[in-house]
Amino acid sequence: MSKIDPNVIVIVSGLPRSGTSMMMRMIEAGGVPALIDNIRQADEDNPRGYYEFEPVKKTKEDPSWLEQAPGKVVKMVYRLLYDLPNDREYRVVFTQRHLEEVVRSQDVMLARLGKEGGALGDEKLIGLFQQQLGEFNDWIAQRPNFKIIYISYNDTLKAPQATVKAVNEFLGGKLDAAAMNQVVEPQLYRQRVKE
Repeated sequence: MSKIDPNVIVIVSGLPRSGTSMMMRMIEAGGVPALIDNIRQADEDNPRGYYEFEPVKKTKEDPSWLEQAPGKVVKMVYRLLYDLPNDREYRVVFTQRHLEEVVRSQDVMLARLGKEGGALGDEKLIGLFQQQLGEFNDWIAQRPNFKIIYISYNDTLKAPQATVKAVNEFLGGKLDAAAMNQVVEPQLYRQRVKE
């Protein structure tokens, strides 16, 4: 039994490598079933799993997966939110992380997979992310069926209680806060920049 409004779809979103998997685990621990398929297995970069659901990548062509999403939490990279139909209510928990850390984490993951990074340098990539996130924030602010809360990954690792309180209130106040707090593992915080 989910601890949120059964008509609402909770979406954890953000840039790749910004703490979305940790937030998925926190909300699931709080009592909201996670919509995942475990096709992408846990690895050194995400030792607790990626919490992904492949059908979200094809939402534009086939949004039928949304029929099983109410009352659950699902992870979507922010660019995919543009493809969601407007006939449903969404609650978006958007994770933010220092962009230098996001880029460094992506570089490390790609290197581990034996893949090359994009042609853009880190500085240009950070600038592109800033532009795209600004456009996204403007877009979602105009969508009455979306409610959004912005959560700092960096702050969550330092003071998880504040994040848990904010997310719990945003999702109706019935989540298991103690269980959510236990999910946060600062030892998995790598690729950090100096504050």
